[in-house]
Amino acid sequence: MGLKRTDMEKYATQDQILEINDKLDTLIEYVNQQRLKSTMVEDLVADMSIITKDIYDSTVAELDNQMVDIEPGELRVLLVKLAKNVNNIRQLLDTVESVFDLLKDAGPLINEMIIDASGKLNTLEQKGYFEFFSESGKVIDNIVTHYSKEDVRMLADNVVLLLETLKNLTQPEMLRAVNNAVSIFEKIETEQIPEYSLWKVWRERNSPEMKKGLGLIMTFLKNMAEKQNNK
Repeated sequence: MGLKRTDMEKYATQDQILEINDKLDTLIEYVNQQRLKSTMVEDLVADMSIITKDIYDSTVAELDNQMVDIEPGELRVLLVKLAKNVNNIRQLLDTVESVFDLLKDAGPLINEMIIDASGKLNTLEQKGYFEFFSESGKVIDNIVTHYSKEDVRMLADNVVLLLETLKNLTQPEMLRAVNNAVSIFEKIETEQIPEYSLWKVWRERNSPEMKKGLGLIMTFLKNMAEKQNNK
């Protein structure tokens, strides 16, 4: 029994030694990795220091060439403001990125809209719209050169009355009456109008046409007088 116990203790001790060796190997590997990382960080810091120094020297030289003086205090304030607005700057960059993504997605739609607009402009040009607007500019120019500021001021003061007059003139009954008057005037030969003396007018006073004409004139004058009295 004593020999067996001794053997067991010996095996147990060997197992512990092996376990300790494994842990030591793991620890040594970890230490080596940390040393490697530390070396890489030191190299990176050294490289960044060189790059930063070059950038600083180049910036100072360029500012000196441009005769720009920067106060350290102002630079410090600027850095503090940038630090305070890091979130705002990040949101701004996110917004710009979203806008670019939107433009990228909307690119085909925008191109299609541009093509449609170009087609419509081409159609308008073929129909003569642009030429019409160009000639309309001459009309406006003639109006501006013909009327004075006082005329425009009077027009502004009476624009409501003018619009009411135009509204009344565009009524169907008024248009028909004007059209009839124009048609009758076209049929009259102004160069061969017969002469009427008072005696001839008196003789034809009882004709249906004369009675109707006189009735139209009297009705018009009567209504106009009533309109004036009601103001």
